[in-house]
Amino acid sequence: MKTRIKELRARYDLTQEELAKKVGVRRETILFLEKGKYNPSLKLAYDIAKVLKSKIEEVFIFEEESSSEGQINDS
Repeated sequence: MKTRIKELRARYDLTQEELAKKVGVRRETILFLEKGKYNPSLKLAYDIAKVLKSKIEEVFIFEEESSSEGQINDS
């Protein structure tokens, strides 16, 4: 998963620490999110998107897997 957190933080002149405080996590959590080393809960993703005045899908980019594993079959 990729994120645009760093880019959007810059737009609103927010540091990692400031964003972390606004969403109730540690700065390291924001760092790990920006580096793609941590997948947030839906609640955290929502809170971050809200602070960054964006939709969740604008902040977090989920790349689809190339294999058919995990796909739901509608038949």
